[in-house]
Amino acid sequence: MAVERAAAGSSLIDVLDRVLDKGIVIDAYVRVSLVGIDLVSVEARIVVASVETYLRFAEAIALTGTSSRPIAAPAPTSTDMERLMAENADLRRRLDELS
Repeated sequence: MAVERAAAGSSLIDVLDRVLDKGIVIDAYVRVSLVGIDLVSVEARIVVASVETYLRFAEAIALTGTSSRPIAAPAPTSTDMERLMAENADLRRRLDELS
């Protein structure tokens, strides 16, 4: 299998296209301490990628929680609608009784 090499003069657009397609992750942890006492502690994870690439790989390693994507609720059935309408009418009746 032959190895393909890019031309020596790759443009900025080629580099940007490759970075967005593959993505780059910079993970840094910095701690400044004096006599065993932590003064400053910084953790940073920088991800440079297209949204599609990020979601594809983040989902594969379970980095996306359920809060990052809305959950599609099933469409209400006529029985559900009837139950909700009855509950609504009951609550309105109770509120009218209190006033």
